[in-house]
Amino acid sequence: MQTVKREMTKAKIEHVKTEALIPYARNSRTHSEQQVAQIAASIREFGFTNPVLIDAENGIIAGHGRVMAAQKLGRKDVPCLRLDHLTDAQKRAYVIADNKLALNAGWDDEMLRIELDELKAVDFDLSLIGFDDDELRDIFNGSDETGSESLSENYSRKITAPIYEITGEKPKTGDLYNDEKTLLLKAEIEQADLPDDVKRFLTLAADRHTVFNFKNIAEFYAHSDIETQQLMEQSALVIVDFDKAIENGFVKLASGMMKQVKAIKNDQ
Repeated sequence: MQTVKREMTKAKIEHVKTEALIPYARNSRTHSEQQVAQIAASIREFGFTNPVLIDAENGIIAGHGRVMAAQKLGRKDVPCLRLDHLTDAQKRAYVIADNKLALNAGWDDEMLRIELDELKAVDFDLSLIGFDDDELRDIFNGSDETGSESLSENYSRKITAPIYEITGEKPKTGDLYNDEKTLLLKAEIEQADLPDDVKRFLTLAADRHTVFNFKNIAEFYAHSDIETQQLMEQSALVIVDFDKAIENGFVKLASGMMKQVKAIKNDQ
């Protein structure tokens, strides 16, 4: 069977009422209440970052779980991308492909562990990422098959000593963060017809969409002077004991904290 090709016109995001969206009756992908709750928590934290894909008649092609989560949050409408160039066969196939292709990806376990460790160091709620407790335990345990350490020991009590060492060139400040979404949201808030106090509140909240590159931040910290380092610590961009931090050109955890770590291990 030859695939029919159609040209996709220049699409744009449009907001469609959730009640007008039609789920695909033969959708083979299931969404448990727990997963919908996870998606809802993600939307609440990060915003609706992934538009729902719909056809010309508002039928959902991809994004059933996101729509269910939006309804759970009481959202009246959601951002959608209309794919009216697809044939009926292509739509049915894409409903499956959108889910299966994502499942075919893998993980760089070491890089994932580093990312989660750094997020944990700044007290970010890892439950928002989608891993359950067992998965987090396995990630932080690495290849350890003994299972001797419990989740609480790995997830909340285990302390990984950060070492901020100069390993390359000092990053530019523009490489430390991405505030593109924040600026777009602030511009939209500024143009909205809202009371000044509401605008100020929403403008402050918009900063939550700024994404920090903690790998570059660590390198920038290692290159910085003491005053900059101290302010970065006070901002929780890095976690160290500053009074005993500088040694041989890089920063280590204070010995007092290391003694505390040893005491915890001795109690286990």
